[in-house]
Amino acid sequence: MSFGAAALVALIGAMVSVLSGVIAYDPLHLAAAQGISRSPAASWPVLLYGPWLVASVSVLRAAIHRKEAAHSWAVVLLFSAVAVALCLTQAPPTVTGLATASIPPVAALTCFHQLVRQLTLTRPIRQPEPRHRNASHAAR
Repeated sequence: MSFGAAALVALIGAMVSVLSGVIAYDPLHLAAAQGISRSPAASWPVLLYGPWLVASVSVLRAAIHRKEAAHSWAVVLLFSAVAVALCLTQAPPTVTGLATASIPPVAALTCFHQLVRQLTLTRPIRQPEPRHRNASHAAR
């Protein structure tokens, strides 16, 4: 059941992340179009979500191997914050407008965090076997 739940979380998280990227694309494109020409602005959101995706894969890999991924988490959080900030610049200055603009990147980040948590929960930490000190004492 645990692996099934993790698979379901992965599927839902992937769907939310893709939907979030699709929704956030237009505000990010508009933010870029104000400062650069139209053709580079069309691919500009990829420059924002590219590092996010690469760092996310690094975090997933570290979670599978039970390693720390502080640097990769920092990249994910940084680019998520930049995505939220840029989406907010294009939002109408109302509570609904600001919430609508900020929810997609935050939802993607939240789903990703829950996926990592599911991965770490489905693979329990193995307790290291105690080292025998007899060999080091016998050498003395």
